[in-house]
Amino acid sequence: MSQIFSTSIEFLKGVGPQRAALLQKELGIFTFGDLLQRYPFRYEDRTRFYTIAEITEAQSNVQVKGIIRTMEVAGGGPKKRLVAYFKDETGEIQLVWFKGLKWVLDKIKPGTPYIAYGKPSQYGRYISIAHPELEPVSEANLTRASLVPVYSLTEGLRNRYMDNKLIVNLQRQILQKVLAYIPETLSANILKAQGLILKRVAMEHIHFPPDPKSLARARHRLKFEEFFFIQLRILKMKLNNQEKFRGMVLENTVLVKDFYNTHLPFELTNAQKKVVRDIHRDMKSSKQMNRLLQGDVGSGKTIVAFITMLQAVGSGQQTALMAPTEILAIQHFNGLKPYADAMKLRIALLTGSTKQKDRKVIFEMLKEGTLHIIVGTHALLEDTVAFKSLGLAVVDEQHRFGVAQRSKLWRKNETLFPHMLVMTATPIPRTLAMTLYGDLDVSVIDELPAGRKPIQTIHRYDNSRLRIFGFLKEQIALGRQVYAVYPLIEESEKSDLKDLMDGYESITRAFPEVPVSIVHGKMNPADKDFEMQRFVKGNTKIMVATTVIEVGVNVPNASVMVIENAERFGLAQLHQLRGRVGRGAEQSYCILMTSHKLSKEGRVRIDTMVRTNNGFEIADVDLKLRGPGDLTGTRQSGVLDLLIADLGQDGKILETARAAAKEILDKDPDLSFPEHQPILAQVRSQSASSINWSRIS
Repeated sequence: MSQIFSTSIEFLKGVGPQRAALLQKELGIFTFGDLLQRYPFRYEDRTRFYTIAEITEAQSNVQVKGIIRTMEVAGGGPKKRLVAYFKDETGEIQLVWFKGLKWVLDKIKPGTPYIAYGKPSQYGRYISIAHPELEPVSEANLTRASLVPVYSLTEGLRNRYMDNKLIVNLQRQILQKVLAYIPETLSANILKAQGLILKRVAMEHIHFPPDPKSLARARHRLKFEEFFFIQLRILKMKLNNQEKFRGMVLENTVLVKDFYNTHLPFELTNAQKKVVRDIHRDMKSSKQMNRLLQGDVGSGKTIVAFITMLQAVGSGQQTALMAPTEILAIQHFNGLKPYADAMKLRIALLTGSTKQKDRKVIFEMLKEGTLHIIVGTHALLEDTVAFKSLGLAVVDEQHRFGVAQRSKLWRKNETLFPHMLVMTATPIPRTLAMTLYGDLDVSVIDELPAGRKPIQTIHRYDNSRLRIFGFLKEQIALGRQVYAVYPLIEESEKSDLKDLMDGYESITRAFPEVPVSIVHGKMNPADKDFEMQRFVKGNTKIMVATTVIEVGVNVPNASVMVIENAERFGLAQLHQLRGRVGRGAEQSYCILMTSHKLSKEGRVRIDTMVRTNNGFEIADVDLKLRGPGDLTGTRQSGVLDLLIADLGQDGKILETARAAAKEILDKDPDLSFPEHQPILAQVRSQSASSINWSRIS
């Protein structure tokens, strides 16, 4: 392959060392190849020319041909500006510059025909365009292609007069130099099967499309390719890991059958049964299990984890369940202990609050192998925690742990690595799961246990508060309990949010005979636990809280959740909070309280919550609103730095690309077939520094 793509950007005409340094700093563009892959984010139709008489303030960008009659510097100090009077045969407008006045004065010649382009606005009696694109009239720009690329720029570039016009000219130069050297990266079979245009054509048309249809084909080709090579790498990694990392063979199901037949107090859902079968198959193979278990709050992930533990313990191994908070760890321990006791298995809890004398006993039992199940927090990662033989590690709410933390648990065994089951109640959109966790096996529990009724979600404005209080009194009279969730702890001068303390006072006034708990993140752990336990035991009927209750509180008798200023919460957080109710057999309700002032995005979030209880549908909407980096906390990590594809919009392309990659690897895992040499060459040219997510779940 030609080395032209790695040529430094400073050797492009019109760049030089200073501009090259600026492009490197502002956009991360170092080479010809970097610039070529800086795709436009939109395109402007420059085929239409408006007359000045046709221009109004309501229009978006307009293009007009005329002559600068005169120029003058007006105002002084920060209001100093350059004003040009631009006319055609139908009228006159102002062109205004607030920066770079000397540069504009030197470049612009009154009396010369120009094409001006920009956003019109009304200023006094004149229509004006601030900082317009301005270029002399020529045959080329009067008859140019319909779609002109627009590239994302920074203020630092604009301040140094590096505008979109300059980037467009640089891209034209680049294409003239490298077009003949752009290699094909996909096989002829894929191009034919997917109806894709050549890479060379796609690169030309993504920057300078002759028409909208050509642009659409170029975008589709480049999106498919981007997804294809991501999925190829992920699937190849999965194949390699299955061969490289051997697992313990855990196939004894005596304890599992005993639990099913004697101790399980309810029937598993079909979704739970399928997951149990998948896990059983994984653990009895000679390969290390790495499985992600997704399921909404209350879908029964914990009981699946316990059944998995029984298969490991029955096969002579120890198991560990790690949770991100002490509250959640205690909840898991309290939920599993009755089952473990009934099965005559030893189970212990290890958190930061565990007393030293109890720790010593736990550590000794773990080393001897007499402790079967350990439930804990980050405390499980301490070097003093050593197992005789850890056969299974379960991580709950895995996204709350760092990569290094999860890998530390994984390496607790000196020989064979333990099987890994990671769980999350935060639904992950299918496209995101295929990209971030594509090398994990993914299981989904997509049905709730029998007897659970869907939560009714209602949106009400602040002026309905008295009616809502009346409804809460009815529910409390029926013996139910209520959550009231607020986004703040104390009053903020910068915010009009209902704060927690004000809410607590208004609720105690409205419900003078009803005992109320209050919980927030600034309380010390002992006070927080005391208040929570009062609510769990039913001693208090209303819990006023912040999002500290998002995970870790399980009160089946709580049937109503009121979320104040719901528009200020993210969709995922709203869905997690809602999952605190609906855990019993009674009808439950989630009431979203907002002001009448709702942003467009806030309205979408509220409407989505009212419309559906499906966590995966909610996650898909959240992905479209926030983007994958914000959703997963990988915004700064580079994991999801896609050049052109969009996980929120291009799910079908992703699925097609993954299927194509899988088909190739099934037939030719080493990419050794002659027809796959273009693919192999591209794989080798891509950076090898990718994160192996699957090894650390």
